Amino acid sequence: MKVLSDDQVEAFHRDGYVMMKGAVSADDLTALQEVFAGWIADSRSHTGPWGTTVDGRARFDVEPGHSAETPALRRVASPVEVSDVYLEAMRRAPMVDAAAQLVGPNMEFNNAKVNSKQPGATTAVRFHQDFLYEPHTNDDLVAVLIFLDDVTAENGPLEVVPGSHRGPLYEHWQDGVFTGAVAADVAEEAAERAVACHGPAGSACLMHTRILHGSAPNRSASARTLYICTYRSEDSQPLQANHIPSRFDGEVVRGVATNRVRCSVSEMTFPEIPTGASFFEQQAQLGAV
Repeated sequence: MKVLSDDQVEAFHRDGYVMMKGAVSADDLTALQEVFAGWIADSRSHTGPWGTTVDGRARFDVEPGHSAETPALRRVASPVEVSDVYLEAMRRAPMVDAAAQLVGPNMEFNNAKVNSKQPGATTAVRFHQDFLYEPHTNDDLVAVLIFLDDVTAENGPLEVVPGSHRGPLYEHWQDGVFTGAVAADVAEEAAERAVACHGPAGSACLMHTRILHGSAPNRSASARTLYICTYRSEDSQPLQANHIPSRFDGEVVRGVATNRVRCSVSEMTFPEIPTGASFFEQQAQLGAV
């Protein structure tokens, strides 16, 4: 089904991202919000990361300073495994058809997560490229970042560098440590060129796997929560273990399985598979190198 206009598809290939209204239905948005509110309530009874993913890591990650009085849940890894609401949105929401217009028509699910910045959250996402976390035989991968809250200039919006998906793959290892972020000089230049992605709850940003992006802390009294689903062309095969593993990895969500593989030229150092609850711990190492 065609949900993006030709101009939107062209903008994605030119800029590396495109905004979309109505990425999920109004009913699905309400259901996604309600499930996440339940996870926030549950977080009040935990003092640190909890839950278990298929590889034994914690599923729910909290920001330093999290407490029952001031919950700071910042990551849910592979929510599709613990919520039918999140699983069904990943499979059938309008944003899935939009993603297939960009990397399809045969398309597989790669991984999913929720990244949240609760009011006053101090966590920043340093500039990085997703492809350096998830190397594949080709780079036809798209991350769909669904806004579960209204995203404003004040609550730590996604910031992208237009056109950077057509540029180099930057090193994400610094002084022998996988920081999951680009070097300081690259980040400084990226910050000068970055544009913020705002929009109402229910809209989404569809983002190429190579685009430079990051986000600032949430300085507002309003939460900023994103449900992020990443999809890959069915002929793009992973070169390393999925950094957010799921039993649904590789499920064909649009089109058919062809059993073919397509390779493009790229060169990078393999990422380090995280051992903690999320990549935030890896990025936190940047201040120590």
